[in-house]
Amino acid sequence: MFIGIGTVVNVGTVLAGSVLGVLVGHRLSHRTRDLVTDALGLVTLLIAISSALTVGDEALSTAVGDSAPVLIVLGAMLIGGIAGSLLRIEQRLEGFGAWLQHRFSRGDGESTFVEGFVSASMVFCVGPLTFLGALSDGLGRGADQLFLKSVLDGFASIAFAASLGWGVAASALVVLVVQGLMTAVGFVLGDVLPEAHVTALGATGGLLLVGVGLRLLKIKQVAVADLLPALIVAPLLVQLLIVIRS
Repeated sequence: MFIGIGTVVNVGTVLAGSVLGVLVGHRLSHRTRDLVTDALGLVTLLIAISSALTVGDEALSTAVGDSAPVLIVLGAMLIGGIAGSLLRIEQRLEGFGAWLQHRFSRGDGESTFVEGFVSASMVFCVGPLTFLGALSDGLGRGADQLFLKSVLDGFASIAFAASLGWGVAASALVVLVVQGLMTAVGFVLGDVLPEAHVTALGATGGLLLVGVGLRLLKIKQVAVADLLPALIVAPLLVQLLIVIRS
């Protein structure tokens, strides 16, 4: 497989789900949808744990010392979480999505195309899996997270398209652009950052993904978006420790 395959599959599932939603309507029962979401939440935790365990990779421990990797992830989560909370990232993202939906929705019921486009674009692109999955794909660490997101988005697009029509299918273009850009960023970082820095970034991202799994399972509504700055902090802490040790 090639870098970017995750986004290609994601776009495909959104289009396929939209077509199914428009043609056959919303046929899945509430119980079935809950069961599917629970299953995806469990798989998300599996992928998250696999990613988080890379904190024990030799490349990272060699660069910063045997006892430092876990402290780096802890520091990144704390510093990134505080920064994200002060910046109110999650609240701003949710507010932006609500503003767009309100701005472009038509109160007269004349057409739901724009409403479907905006609503679906926000759901598919304003979420931690979008950033974590695309970065992981771009870094060459696999597209498992985006494959998981593709299944989620596929089911969601069926439900959206059943009530809002073909505007949901148009949101696939936004998915392509946003995730394509994030994958490109990951690809560039993979060429620029040393392996130890990339490992710290991946382990931190895996821990954030645990938060996504907990949300899917309705165990805890972790404000994962507020923790996204940790992805920037982790490589910086690695570099700081390398400088101190040298």
